[in-house]
Amino acid sequence: MNLPEPPATQDLPAPTRPVRFRWAWWLLAYASLGTGIVGIFVPGLPTTVFILISAWAASRGSERLHGWLLQHPRFGPAIANWQAHGAVSRYGKWMATITMAVCAGIMLWCVPVAWVKWFSIGSMTVVAIWLWTRPLPPAD
Repeated sequence: MNLPEPPATQDLPAPTRPVRFRWAWWLLAYASLGTGIVGIFVPGLPTTVFILISAWAASRGSERLHGWLLQHPRFGPAIANWQAHGAVSRYGKWMATITMAVCAGIMLWCVPVAWVKWFSIGSMTVVAIWLWTRPLPPAD
């Protein structure tokens, strides 16, 4: 019995790894994008974090959304720098720090419960320290 020769490996397309729960990644990507867009208009609700979560989830669940986010004129460069280098621009670091400082000031003024104030401000401080330890994007 003669069996046919298997095709050469270079002739085969690269196997695509199936992503489990693609629908859940898709849902997380679009929900995060929507929350990030709402964050543009609602003070205190972050935008960048949700856009980065959206790009991360879209890379697993929606190639179309992931491509759109990478090509977006406002979000694309920040996402590409984060994905390629774990880098955050100096402008992004300053804007995040200023926003957290303003939110901390508002909390000191408006929130009556001491532990809530200090836990929140402490969390923002830890995030700011972590953010400033991220590298800058490479110069183009």
